[in-house]
Amino acid sequence: AADKDETYYTPPLINVIKFACNACPEKRVHVTDGCQGCLAHPCMEVCSKDAISLDRTTGKSVIDQEKCIKCGRCASVCSYNAIIVQERPCAKACGMDAISSDENGKANIDYDKCVSCGQCLVNCPFGAIADKSQIFQTIRAIQSGEKVYAAVAPAFVGQFGPKVTPGKLRAAMKALGFADVFEVAIGADLCAKQEAEDFLKEVPDELPFMATSCCPAWSVMAKKLFPEHAKCISMALTPMTLTARLIKQHNPDARVVFIGPCAAKKLEAMRRSVRSEVDFVLTFEEMTGIFSAKHVDLENIEEDPAGVSDASTDGRNFAVAGGVAQAVVNVIKRDHPDQEIKVANAEGLKECRQLLKLATLGKYPGYLLEGMACPGGCVAGAGTMQAIKKSQTSVGLYAKQSTHKTSSETEYIKELDKLVD
Repeated sequence: AADKDETYYTPPLINVIKFACNACPEKRVHVTDGCQGCLAHPCMEVCSKDAISLDRTTGKSVIDQEKCIKCGRCASVCSYNAIIVQERPCAKACGMDAISSDENGKANIDYDKCVSCGQCLVNCPFGAIADKSQIFQTIRAIQSGEKVYAAVAPAFVGQFGPKVTPGKLRAAMKALGFADVFEVAIGADLCAKQEAEDFLKEVPDELPFMATSCCPAWSVMAKKLFPEHAKCISMALTPMTLTARLIKQHNPDARVVFIGPCAAKKLEAMRRSVRSEVDFVLTFEEMTGIFSAKHVDLENIEEDPAGVSDASTDGRNFAVAGGVAQAVVNVIKRDHPDQEIKVANAEGLKECRQLLKLATLGKYPGYLLEGMACPGGCVAGAGTMQAIKKSQTSVGLYAKQSTHKTSSETEYIKELDKLVD
């Protein structure tokens, strides 16, 4: 058991590598060389704090940082765009306001606020913020002869190169020693069905609104900041957990690796309720590293002929912002075509916080709320490998190839009751 326990991630997951941190200023308004020393000097006119003066020798504007309140009005009126507002990239990307400076000016993460979304990690230009990895544990499990199954998140399409089809990816995973590959979109279908049932049963009689459950950074944020509305976050199991349960139901001695775009999933898999299902979590980026280290030629490998998994269009679209709510709505509409379901969704934790705040104040009565911590959805996660717009297009095209449109039409739906008990 000790051996198994040490395979889990221990928080904190996201860490600042202090010696690599540039100690960027938190926020400053800065006059660049582009200043022309113009006669109108609108920057001085709009500054309510008298923080801007003219340098008598150069005729250019100078900002007194002691007086400056960093409102940025001067920057917006300069005809030459010669004044810039500089923000620390990690702090700007953090929707939880969890990043400040330590006594040396280095970035510091407040773990009481952090929800491990990983947006700071991808936005630091110095690579000074890192998460933890289970590459070693995953490889060790495969090498020791265990049956290790890969559960691949819906955002995977195109992540490993434009020519890498799902069949080639499956072949490459098997070449590494994985027993088989499942699409987590099948779990997304199950999740959509479960959330649809819960929504019909609980809103508005028991709950004022219901929020989707599949983004762990969103649900942790909601529970941290709005604890009195924690019940409004759907209790449905996430696609990752449902897919892992499905795999283990058919292969009781399996180990499951979730391969996805997300840093926060690493901590979700650690929760006591999920531990028995998901053994390891890797990102697409980490998986790319494994392929590279093993010299697997993904583009030219022969397609694995094994059948494409029976996931619906809606399940595959979970990867894109708006897709989760749409899947739930479509399940409800199929059985209750006349029922109107009002939906609101937000991307990025700043927007998500605002959405939930308004919901708790009663602005979204009876609504289904979808929150995605990453702007654009899971395709923008910290562990992704390609441009967001490209991913959204790839996911959409792949989703259209499904034989089923709606989540509740797939073969796996019959197993939902067994998985949820």
